[in-house]
Amino acid sequence: MDQTNANFVELLTASHDKLRGYLMSLLGSRADAEDVLQRSSVIMWQKFDNFEPGTDFVAWASTICFYEAKNFLRLAVRSPLRFDDELLQRLSDDRLNDLENQEPRLRALDACLKRLRDDDSELIKAAYLDDGQISELALKLNRSTQTIYNKLNLLRKSLADCVRKQLAETT
Repeated sequence: MDQTNANFVELLTASHDKLRGYLMSLLGSRADAEDVLQRSSVIMWQKFDNFEPGTDFVAWASTICFYEAKNFLRLAVRSPLRFDDELLQRLSDDRLNDLENQEPRLRALDACLKRLRDDDSELIKAAYLDDGQISELALKLNRSTQTIYNKLNLLRKSLADCVRKQLAETT
């Protein structure tokens, strides 16, 4: 693999999760985001000679992703989302600003998750990582669905407070 190929693969791999999250915020679907990211990656490769080394790859790549998402939404009859260009641009700008702060927030969240009691940690994993339905989870835990929702709301609030404190301590 020549150096240009290696540079492209390294940059794309390092930014894949950020770009997918960015596209999910625009498209509302993980499957659609993956599809658009795959198409965008091909275009990024084709235009990689236009990328200036040393500049922000995510900013450059997200511009390509934005136009591919816009095209996808225009062509996707099955999509329940119908955004006008101005709203899509605003969402894009907000998400790009958010991406800049993602790494410190994720580190803080990881630290806060490690502080949870084991049963709370297991509940979070079951609800969010295992793609479980809350109603199925409630049956499994022999609790009401509302009880599970209430507990998750308390945990989310507690985690959000913990993340804010973590971030405040590091700045």
